[in-house]
Amino acid sequence: MNEMASYPPKIATVISANDRLQALKIAFEKKYGESPQFYTCAPGRVNLIGEHIDYCGYSVLPMAIEQSILAAVTVNKSGIIQLANTNPLYTDYSVSSTQDIAIDRDNPKWYYYFLCGVKGIQENFGITNLAGISCVVDGTVPPSSGLSSSSALVCCAGLVTMEANQKSLSKVALAEICAKCERYIGTEGGGMDQSISFLAESGKAKLIEFQPLRATDVKLPSGAVFVISNCCVEMNKAASSHFNIRVVECRIAAKMLAKARGLDCSRLLKLAQVQRELEASLDEMEALVEEVLHPEPFTREEICKALGITSEQFCTELLSANTQHVTHFKLYQRAKHVYSEASRVLQFKDVCDSEPADALTLLGDLMNQSHISCRDLYECSCSELDQLVQLCLKSGAVGSRLTGAGWGGCAVSMVPVEKVDGFIKAVREGYYLCDAHRAAIEKQSLFVTKPGGGATIFIAE
Repeated sequence: MNEMASYPPKIATVISANDRLQALKIAFEKKYGESPQFYTCAPGRVNLIGEHIDYCGYSVLPMAIEQSILAAVTVNKSGIIQLANTNPLYTDYSVSSTQDIAIDRDNPKWYYYFLCGVKGIQENFGITNLAGISCVVDGTVPPSSGLSSSSALVCCAGLVTMEANQKSLSKVALAEICAKCERYIGTEGGGMDQSISFLAESGKAKLIEFQPLRATDVKLPSGAVFVISNCCVEMNKAASSHFNIRVVECRIAAKMLAKARGLDCSRLLKLAQVQRELEASLDEMEALVEEVLHPEPFTREEICKALGITSEQFCTELLSANTQHVTHFKLYQRAKHVYSEASRVLQFKDVCDSEPADALTLLGDLMNQSHISCRDLYECSCSELDQLVQLCLKSGAVGSRLTGAGWGGCAVSMVPVEKVDGFIKAVREGYYLCDAHRAAIEKQSLFVTKPGGGATIFIAE
């Protein structure tokens, strides 16, 4: 367990030996006329299985990818946080480090994600006057692709702020702070993205469990690789209400199930809490969903009546800021997905641990079931993603599913090692080369990935 209590590594590095660090150093010097004092890096992630269940209290099974957010930083005495980005589409921003940091959740710009990380560290330590910094950010995680570019940016910023203000936090503490502070931008996530960004280890996937946060190594089968393919439909979680509507539907479903079984539903917010209170198995929880919740959408009035609350309480206690307009809630479908997906995560880990001869087939089947559940019950897919998943299966993948929030973004496919070249060729021709927009970004949209390491601080040697 000492890995869990450990701190993000601080590595002395020859900057010129790393092309990306060197390019960022040059960009920083051009911008600010001095060299960076340190660099921080936080990886994106791909979730192999366990979609939309972390915020319901259930374990997930992600791995960090090699694509990451990298920041070059110098601490200054100016009392200003100066932010710039190597991507010319992203504008510079500066803000006083001695005043309250305001984050505009109605306008989710890149620098507001960065400031979430700053604010999280500031509040954790109660720092009145933050150190001024000059910073240039460089990202290789495709934005709005379901590979957690936004959370990686928040984690990178948290690490920058910790280091610039000469503080020290464990990986677990950083993950918990960064999960909490991303809510400043309006995303009610469950903590998976931040946890894997800090707790990842090269070559390993992780089973991430919550309350308390802990990570267990998962050895992936040697006979297959994971291939990421981006459907090229972008979805900004903070800008749209799809994601938060699902969070709210799961919250209401938890209360409805608790109430039906005579539990005190006022203190229960997560589907996992209801299972724990009832001491039931996941199969028993699925049966309870069938018994208590009807497949037709629930109205506000019906929910208020069942829970014995007023419509005002419904709006203030159950809805979030950007879900106040919702009138109907698909509680049955959302709860059924969550309990079945939680079960698939545990089955996936069991197969990885026991290494049966037909491991690839079993894991592939679980991934395929996961996609069907995300598509039909959670309704977080889109037609392009479904088309891409079908093509991946036809092209030699044993399993393929959407990964990340959905409504666009990426599919992750498990492909036997001997079929990888043919798979990449078939998907490239069948999905990317037939469309000019996709063809233009195909290089960063279709790639084999290996489990990468977690967030790191680099100091120039």
